[in-house]
Amino acid sequence: MRTPHAVILGAGHAAAQLATSLRQQGWQGDITLVGEEPVLPYQRPPLSKAYLAGQMSPEQMLIKNAAAYEKAGVRLRLGVRALRIDRAQQQVRLSTGEVLDYSALALTLGARVRELSAPGAQLPGVFHLRTIADLDRIKAHAAAGGCRRAVIVGGGYIGLETAAGLRHLGLSVSLLEAMPRLLQRVTSAEVSDFYHRVHTEEGVDIRCDKSVQRILGETAVTAVQCEDGETLPADLVIVGIGVLPNLELADAAGLVVGHGIRVNAFAQTSDPQIVAAGDCTEFFSEAHGRLLRLESVPHAMAQASCAAATLCGKPVPYQAQPWFWSDQYDLKLQMAGLSQGHEQAVVRGDSRQGRSFSVFYLAGGRVLAVDCVNRPKDFMLGKKLMAASAEVSPDALADESQELGRWLSTTETHTP
Repeated sequence: MRTPHAVILGAGHAAAQLATSLRQQGWQGDITLVGEEPVLPYQRPPLSKAYLAGQMSPEQMLIKNAAAYEKAGVRLRLGVRALRIDRAQQQVRLSTGEVLDYSALALTLGARVRELSAPGAQLPGVFHLRTIADLDRIKAHAAAGGCRRAVIVGGGYIGLETAAGLRHLGLSVSLLEAMPRLLQRVTSAEVSDFYHRVHTEEGVDIRCDKSVQRILGETAVTAVQCEDGETLPADLVIVGIGVLPNLELADAAGLVVGHGIRVNAFAQTSDPQIVAAGDCTEFFSEAHGRLLRLESVPHAMAQASCAAATLCGKPVPYQAQPWFWSDQYDLKLQMAGLSQGHEQAVVRGDSRQGRSFSVFYLAGGRVLAVDCVNRPKDFMLGKKLMAASAEVSPDALADESQELGRWLSTTETHTP
């Protein structure tokens, strides 16, 4: 009888969590983790933050060290790409020509950068930011003599975090955002205005309603030309305009895909022998009443744990509350829930000055989501208010003299 074999495709947060969770949940067979990058799974969030600023080493970025995988009996196949999934034969073909038989398959394929399509985007000095190799090239270029002016394309969290990192390195930074305000797709005008103010105070030249027409230069980038004709000199250009989930392998194998690989509450794909977790997945959220695809480390790890339990015959439905974070300068932004569809945004504190405040997003008199800047207590209590579906008074919520915990005193709560 063939030894059970779990194959994990992908080597990010979800993969690392899934591999060790399988053992913790009692998987007795073999485990093989296949990753395209030739390095151990590492944390991606610090890439545009501490790693860019030179405050973390590659070793400090590792999710787990090599000994942890060895102890868990996880075979690592790094620097190798999966080419094809044969569901009928339960096999995966790798770029090395090797064929892996599986009894259980996990897809933790992550996402890739959305590339800038403007002419000149392939010039030396133009970078996308996703992997540690990308950051090493960016850091080497930024440290080279004569590199003084950087242009960042994209005013989302990656673009803003990168702007903070480059300012820490002493570069002049301009940031271009195609929409009328920063972070427009993901947060309120109050939070957008706050980050616009802080980055301007830190010396970043922010231009909203600016789209890139072309990148100028012959042997290397020299400038970015906008669609309105304005030209910004640049020795370095970093593109941060979002990511695309890696669906092709699943799609070619005949699995159901939408905006992500479609999974049920137990992280199973349309083939019950195959689970999926992380940025590449799309799932129906009972709490939000719609399909979601989340790009979040906590989500990736929680869904990976759910997938491991399913493969071990101990299924537990995935019900984790979405939460995220972003570090910029001396700011710790913590976000919980999804604010889309909110009826009212209540600011606690003053977002127009200083560097500490919270925004509570309400729907039907209850907290739908919360964004907290340098307010960990607000974040903790905000998550509890969301979990409790507590009714809150907007006026009292904005009044800092009143404790947030008052709405929890008579409500049974739990924190996911």
